[in-house]
Amino acid sequence: MRLYHHPMSSNARRALMTAIHLGLPLELAEVDLMNADDRRRLAELNPNGKVPVLADGDFLLWESCAIMQYLAEQVPGQTIYPQAPQARADVNRWLFWAAQHFAPAISVLAWERAWKGMTGNGPADPLEEARGEHELHACAVVLDAHLAQREWLCGDALTLAEFAVAAPLMYSEAVRLPLAQYQHIQAWFARVRQLRAWQETDVKLLPG
Repeated sequence: MRLYHHPMSSNARRALMTAIHLGLPLELAEVDLMNADDRRRLAELNPNGKVPVLADGDFLLWESCAIMQYLAEQVPGQTIYPQAPQARADVNRWLFWAAQHFAPAISVLAWERAWKGMTGNGPADPLEEARGEHELHACAVVLDAHLAQREWLCGDALTLAEFAVAAPLMYSEAVRLPLAQYQHIQAWFARVRQLRAWQETDVKLLPG
């Protein structure tokens, strides 16, 4: 299987962490998102023009959480994507929450404080920064309360939910995510950062 990715994409990192944790070998194809030819070729694989994309023979799969689920299904006996309906639904809940709420809030700040300037789109907009911080705090309150009495997001062990929710936190320092006050999130994130899958996908991000 081949994964089209970029090391600074948190969505791609989710998928790659999943493969590393499962011990699934992937052929990695890095896409230069600043290169017009690479972006054109990427659009041929994914009409949304985004990474990651997984190619398994003639089967092309985009959307990071769908890729994570697909990879887990390739490994009999894996435990990070439970088989029991309610346990699996719980994991799915956090995959969708990460994609629909948490990551979009962080992406506002990542765009304003890092990517906007890097792509020549001008300085950060203070109103957008304020909106991003407001949305992120709303999510953080939910996440911090959930983690108050537990080590992992679902059940008593690591699941795909960790990779999905933690991935966008890779931008924490570079874009100054205002999360220091959330002690339970910080403790959980420290556990995630000790995982081999996190450490093997760590990259130095440019400051905002």
